[in-house]
Amino acid sequence: MISREKLNELREKYPIGTKIVLKGMNDPQAPPVGTVGKIVAIDDIGTIHTAWQNNSGLGLVYGVDEFEVVKED
Repeated sequence: MISREKLNELREKYPIGTKIVLKGMNDPQAPPVGTVGKIVAIDDIGTIHTAWQNNSGLGLVYGVDEFEVVKED
């Protein structure tokens, strides 16, 4: 379970629309590493829901799956 404080931190650090790139996900349905997506929501258990460029909607588990924010110029 995620604390309310940590959930608020996540939502502040990764606001809706943040562009990210997948570095790793332990799921057979995972998009390929390097797939880019945009965060569409962070739910109450801390799952980071993402609209991936390959049309996947698989959510990220914070602290388990790996991603990084894409720096926009």
